[in-house]
Amino acid sequence: MTQPATTSHGRVRTSGRATAIHPQTQTQAQGRTPPARSAAPGAPAVRRGDVDAGRWPDVARTPPAGPARTAVAAHLVGRALDRLALTAPPGGAAHPGTGPTLTVHDPAAFHRRIGRHGLIGFGESYMAGEWDSDDLAGVLTVLAEHVDELVPAPLRRLRGLWVSRRPAADRNTRAGARDNIQRHYDLSNDLFSTFLDPTLTYSSAVFDELPGRFEDLVPAQHRKIDRLLDLAGVGDGTRLLEIGTGWGELALRAAARGARVTTLTLSAEQAALARERIAAAGLADRVEVQLRDYRDAEGRHDAVVSVEMIEAVGSEYWTSYFTALRRALAPGGRIALQAITMDHPRMLHTAATHTWISKYVFPGGLIPSRRAIAEHSAAAGLTTAADHGYGEHYAETLRLWRERFTARRDHVGALGFDAVFQRMWEFYLAYSEAGFRSRYLDVRQLLLTEGTRP
Repeated sequence: MTQPATTSHGRVRTSGRATAIHPQTQTQAQGRTPPARSAAPGAPAVRRGDVDAGRWPDVARTPPAGPARTAVAAHLVGRALDRLALTAPPGGAAHPGTGPTLTVHDPAAFHRRIGRHGLIGFGESYMAGEWDSDDLAGVLTVLAEHVDELVPAPLRRLRGLWVSRRPAADRNTRAGARDNIQRHYDLSNDLFSTFLDPTLTYSSAVFDELPGRFEDLVPAQHRKIDRLLDLAGVGDGTRLLEIGTGWGELALRAAARGARVTTLTLSAEQAALARERIAAAGLADRVEVQLRDYRDAEGRHDAVVSVEMIEAVGSEYWTSYFTALRRALAPGGRIALQAITMDHPRMLHTAATHTWISKYVFPGGLIPSRRAIAEHSAAAGLTTAADHGYGEHYAETLRLWRERFTARRDHVGALGFDAVFQRMWEFYLAYSEAGFRSRYLDVRQLLLTEGTRP
């Protein structure tokens, strides 16, 4: 997601930041008339009529959906929300109890979107301001915990009626991968610095104790990085290849150990800032940042580290990814991966489906299962020698990012990101947090070696 536009083949670029809009004109994007209703804390209120249709075409309009589909959606959704004690009527009292609640402001649009586009419609309805929650992450966690119960089993076989396949244009060919990475990571370095800690590390931390605090994030991110570097055996003189630079923190810590680092990224924004940070640390002679596809990695290295990169590769390229990792490895070398994972049957289900995340946040991405990692790495001649998970730490990391983002939404708006973008980003962070809190997702650190176990 780079600039907001709709391409000729219908892909929506969803930065929510217009090329010609400056902070002083931001009220134009958000609507000059104060909305009649209040949103949940941290979520700017939106009226669908004020949504910029050029930037957000599928949010600005409700999709066509027949009355039968809409009625079925209303029945199923209403029954599920009531059963899970999530229902709160507009302007009314919440459901008895202390749990999170979901308030629907526009039931007709809400049910039409879900009836036509399922979970994509559910997310777009939130972006359009048609529903809110007093605890967004809490509501999404309850839904994730009961995801297999939301639709009766006989109707699940009809899911093809409301889900669509992933766009062919999102495939991670060399050109497609560059575009997909840029659509997310080149949004703005300033945007990411708004909610990340000073290390600018955009992956799960490992806390000393839970729950975490924002001031704990720097040591927690260093703890995570150090575990990976230890896993890969990185020390003085190690030739290290990093696939997925981020903003350079892992390369900095590896170089401080005396390693010589080559780090690859497809994000021009990340590469530029990573080089600045590396030069400022006086380590430019030890780290080379390359704008290069992992498939074009050169040389042999004592260690390879890749942090939450495999999720952006796409399932049809996982064999290429692990082949590239092994090809880059010198004899006796070690590969340390950090990867988000999900259950294998759910992964297969998700792989064939265009999701809200793939449409708005990570085009072309797919979270692998542990089984998929084992099978594809084995096909490349690699063996899993260690595998450790800590999903609860990712839930805390995401909570802290989300709280930081919502607390600084005025700053986000001043950067030129409109209210729809802000709701989208908050939904993304809460949606991801819910995945880990419900154990629908996990995050693993793995050691891969050639041949048999060391």
